[in-house]
Amino acid sequence: MKPTLPRRFVSELFGTSFLVAAVIGSGIMAERLSNGNVALALLANTVATGAALVALILAFGPISGAHLNPVVSVMDALEGGLPWTEVPHYVIAQIVGGIVGTVVAHLMFGLPIISFSRHARAGSPQLFSEFVATFGLLCVIWGSSRLRSNTVPFAVGAYITAAYWFTSSTSFANPAVTLARSLSDTFTGIRPRDVTCFAAAQFLGGFAATLQFRWLVPTLPARAADVLVTHRAER
Repeated sequence: MKPTLPRRFVSELFGTSFLVAAVIGSGIMAERLSNGNVALALLANTVATGAALVALILAFGPISGAHLNPVVSVMDALEGGLPWTEVPHYVIAQIVGGIVGTVVAHLMFGLPIISFSRHARAGSPQLFSEFVATFGLLCVIWGSSRLRSNTVPFAVGAYITAAYWFTSSTSFANPAVTLARSLSDTFTGIRPRDVTCFAAAQFLGGFAATLQFRWLVPTLPARAADVLVTHRAER
């Protein structure tokens, strides 16, 4: 029996908050300590984000599945794992959680609570990059969760760590995190005007990966009951 919807809502909210705080906070710290070396700053930001993802999926996965990403929630519903009536709750929790994470990161580093980013991330190469990044993420999730579920936290963390470097957009791959990062004029920010196109590319990538994996491994279970980590029975 799954935990109640309110508990799963709070799980997604807190999980996404910590994820965004890790992304933005490590970006701020990395930029301050790297002495202008952008590659070093990105490396530090990458390692912190990947490590945080592993920890957060292990912590919140047993409660809500640790989607922490609207694309994952929508694709889970498409595969029959999450009721469509619950998708808005998950997405709202993720968006609110992302905004809270931005505020928390700013407060920790003595910055304004909200500062709209001026970091331009536009153009077809970056949009294609987001498509590829999210396509790969969903492939990792589908393959790991259905075939080797105990490896999912590590597989997702490792993939995002790598995708920071092999994609020109540094692999946002998450609409809620993308929106949250538009509210931070720091190392990891994105202009608000670029968010919509990024999110569209992310959803397209997730949908393409879901269809691809249906064909790639036709023997997979018909339902994806738990995308990331098996839910703990409610006590």
